[in-house]
Amino acid sequence: MGPSDYLAWERAQAGKHQYVGGEIFAMAGGSPRHNFLSGRIWSRFDAAPCRPLSSDQKVHIPRSGNFLYPDCTVVCGPVQLYARASDVIENPRVVVEVLSQSTEHHDRGDKWQDYRSIESLTDYVLVSQRMAHIEHFARESEGSWKYRDAGAGGRLELTTGAVLVVDEIYAGAFDLPGDE
Repeated sequence: MGPSDYLAWERAQAGKHQYVGGEIFAMAGGSPRHNFLSGRIWSRFDAAPCRPLSSDQKVHIPRSGNFLYPDCTVVCGPVQLYARASDVIENPRVVVEVLSQSTEHHDRGDKWQDYRSIESLTDYVLVSQRMAHIEHFARESEGSWKYRDAGAGGRLELTTGAVLVVDEIYAGAFDLPGDE
């Protein structure tokens, strides 16, 4: 199935599906902890000129032609839409993935390769469900990526100016069932 057929087909589906390498993959729902952490991260970006978008936002990867659904996407400035769709963006500044057992390898591997090829992307954030731990990759001026991480008691500042305070993000998270 080509990209145009995928987009038309998916609009008629009840669930979400990613398009990777010409194949379609159904998206499973997240655990309560996964959704809680995603929401907490999302709330840290709600300041102009940046706008957080939920896990329902599809992102096109121009280099690979893939269509992905990050757990949280942040756009700063005007939204740039994929030419053939009004519901797909091409210019995320921040992408956040909450890690789960079934997706962690993909989030750290092929997805990360896809995301970092997006010219507008400056921050990639990985949020653990197993422990209070956030990882952050920030694009530097020469195009390389700097890695930082923070655990309990720590904080990370993203290139947008958003600050992720680990204890605030995780407060109450481990009272909820997770994908461990």
